[in-house]
Amino acid sequence: MTKTLRFAFIKTIPVLFGYLFLGIAFGLLLQRAGYNFIWAFFISTFVFAGSMQFVLISFLGSSMSFVSIILMTLSINSRHIFYGLSFIEKFKHMGKAYPYMIFSLTDETYSLLCGTQIPEDLQEDKVFFAIASLNQSYWVIGSVLGGLLGEMIFFNTTGIDFAMTALFVVIFIEQWLASKIHIPALIGVFCGVISLIVFGPNRFILPALISTIGLIILFRKNIQSREEAQI
Repeated sequence: MTKTLRFAFIKTIPVLFGYLFLGIAFGLLLQRAGYNFIWAFFISTFVFAGSMQFVLISFLGSSMSFVSIILMTLSINSRHIFYGLSFIEKFKHMGKAYPYMIFSLTDETYSLLCGTQIPEDLQEDKVFFAIASLNQSYWVIGSVLGGLLGEMIFFNTTGIDFAMTALFVVIFIEQWLASKIHIPALIGVFCGVISLIVFGPNRFILPALISTIGLIILFRKNIQSREEAQI
């Protein structure tokens, strides 16, 4: 288990720095809204929804209905449906960890699970669980730190959320360098840019995911043949 945790920790180092800074930003903003580090701990432990947690700050204490909050959450995190579909069979074989793996499947965790090559002497399910739990622990620790720091020192949080963008760039570069076939990545970039232009920055993620998956399915045989030729 120690070897599994060491391997998972090394793989999650980029997420560690991204989540710590973003978690601190969330904790600071939550504290500024009047909710201390205890709220930050429980929200990051039981909600753990990344960008949705920042949106949640504006919901707390508002007159927004519970149904509206549910619909907003579903809209913002709808991309996770596609993430889960590609891992559902693997998660089913993880026993008691199955519900947690579904709960913990963030953008960054999904990217790591897709791109990590598991050594032969380690069990895949244990590595997956270690990566997911470590990533959440980084977010929780960052949130609590932000809440505590916000009570002691005033922080200007402008620009802190850029850490998420930087984190995505690092993970994308690592996967690009590790893969010999770049067609799926190029399709994703193309669909993302076109969707951003057509739908705008607030609505492009879901159309980009749908079009990316559609094109990858369409060119699946070509991609597979190229992968086999590289083996």
